[in-house]
Amino acid sequence: MTLTRRTLIGAAGTLPLACWAEAGRTETLMSELPFAATAPVSVARVGLRARDAEGLAAYYRAIVGLEELARDGETITLGAAGRPLLAIESDKAAKPDDPRSAGLFHTAFLLPSRADLGRWINHAIAEKIKVEGASDHLVSEALYLTDPEGNGIEIYVDRPREDWAWKGSQVAMATERMDVPGVVGSVPAGDAGWQGAPQNTVIGHVHLRVGDPREAEAWWNREFGFDTVAKYGAQAVFLSSGGYHHHIGANTWQSAGAGHRDNGRTGLAWVEMRATDADGEVSREDPWGTVIRTVPGKPV
Repeated sequence: MTLTRRTLIGAAGTLPLACWAEAGRTETLMSELPFAATAPVSVARVGLRARDAEGLAAYYRAIVGLEELARDGETITLGAAGRPLLAIESDKAAKPDDPRSAGLFHTAFLLPSRADLGRWINHAIAEKIKVEGASDHLVSEALYLTDPEGNGIEIYVDRPREDWAWKGSQVAMATERMDVPGVVGSVPAGDAGWQGAPQNTVIGHVHLRVGDPREAEAWWNREFGFDTVAKYGAQAVFLSSGGYHHHIGANTWQSAGAGHRDNGRTGLAWVEMRATDADGEVSREDPWGTVIRTVPGKPV
């Protein structure tokens, strides 16, 4: 089977979430830092280049629930509970992103608990937010959407890591229909509902468009010591640190054979990784010119 964005997210077009959001079981609310952020190397922040930075920031505030944390010249920094997650850099002269080029497939915002995802679904229903897919990936449950400038977004929650199925060094992942009633039913009765991205929301992973997954795999193995934890044929590879299901995905579903990126376009500006053993800040470029920064320190 040829995998595409459509098969990955498990649906096409706007999903009638309200039709699926029936009563389900409840779940105890947890608010711990997700396992993804505790790995030796994890995703800290993502930078986006935007033609309309104000409009894009407004979207991430209203839809994803991020809060504005700072402004520095033409850059707006957004995050959750004081943790910076997204930097939007204004470039009014930029050309629109080309989805066939190397760049961003999606930024994946990881919520601390299943109930948080249920709260977001109720928010999406109430606000009539266009959702492109709702999937059960065995290791996680995820919703997909696209921002006004074409950047992919995933909003997800991990299943308990003791429930992940490993065969040697490879983790089992799939794309199945999400149990939306079950997710919504995890929200406790009488709950206050979605109040924006909760404390301990992080960027769990970043999925990249690349020209060749094998070349991407070799680069992340070499430069970050990432383990290869899954492959979808020759079209996609998933890599991680510390036994996570993936911090980085790289695929050619739209971008096979893509060359060096055009930095005059909107979309991904950079990805920032946090490494516990880094001595200082380092900036690298992957084989397609995507800037990957590294900063030292532990997640806070």
